[in-house]
Amino acid sequence: MLFRVTSQLEYDVRFPSTLMLNIHAQRSASQSVVEERFTVNPPVAFEEFLSQGSDNRFIRLKTGKAKRLSISYEALVDCQFHLLPVKTINAVPVAELDRAALPYLFPSRYCQSDRLGRLAWDLFGDLDHPYEKVRAIVDWIHENVEYVRGSTSSDTSAYDTVTQRTGVCRDFAHLAIALCRALNIPARYFAGYAYQLEPADFHACFECHIGGSWLVFDATRLAHLNGLVRIGTGRDAADASLASIFGSVQGTKIQVDCQLEPDQKFIPLSAKRAKSTAVSLEAINTA
Repeated sequence: MLFRVTSQLEYDVRFPSTLMLNIHAQRSASQSVVEERFTVNPPVAFEEFLSQGSDNRFIRLKTGKAKRLSISYEALVDCQFHLLPVKTINAVPVAELDRAALPYLFPSRYCQSDRLGRLAWDLFGDLDHPYEKVRAIVDWIHENVEYVRGSTSSDTSAYDTVTQRTGVCRDFAHLAIALCRALNIPARYFAGYAYQLEPADFHACFECHIGGSWLVFDATRLAHLNGLVRIGTGRDAADASLASIFGSVQGTKIQVDCQLEPDQKFIPLSAKRAKSTAVSLEAINTA
């Protein structure tokens, strides 16, 4: 599936500062960047690098003497996804989990699974299969946390969200991740572009390692699970922040878009079908 993604960011700069941006589409076995263009106006020094231990692509940008910056990114991205019948997904005990998934069992800055253990087991502990547990977590968050734009800040954690019962996509993802980890299900943060998201913006979801595959979920139910373009993954938003500022810089504009390329046919995964079909955005090992 070919998607064209764009993002435009504008900043006012008070004094020379450094920005770390994570808005580039990832390159992986299941997602290839066919073409892309990144520009900064006025031209300033920047470098691209991969985050250690991940495929997250960061731009480190020095503002220099610029007082205003206009940043533009556009890419044509070929995304694959895989549909897995839920009945074929086997539960894997912690003792047999892929070692790469183990770090996503532990609490992190925004996902305090150690503080939400009793809640998680009280609400979902009676369910047998981990996929059932995650689906129930998604349903519970959607029904009990109100999506309110601007209701939280960059300091808001999963514990805050379950207390305040409001949040945005980032907060929904953090809470889901924390509850999953409390139930011994590896879970990680997903940041990306989303096709037909209203209003258009960067979007946060989460992935769980179940049956040997990373499966994607969205507690906001605002995005099509088979219409996502991956930017970054990590333990939480601290590992995949779209913009980190070192200095004095104020964001004045964010404009994001994700469009299907012509001649592409998109069939969204219905809510009914999602109950029996899981979605993985990673290459599936069939060996």
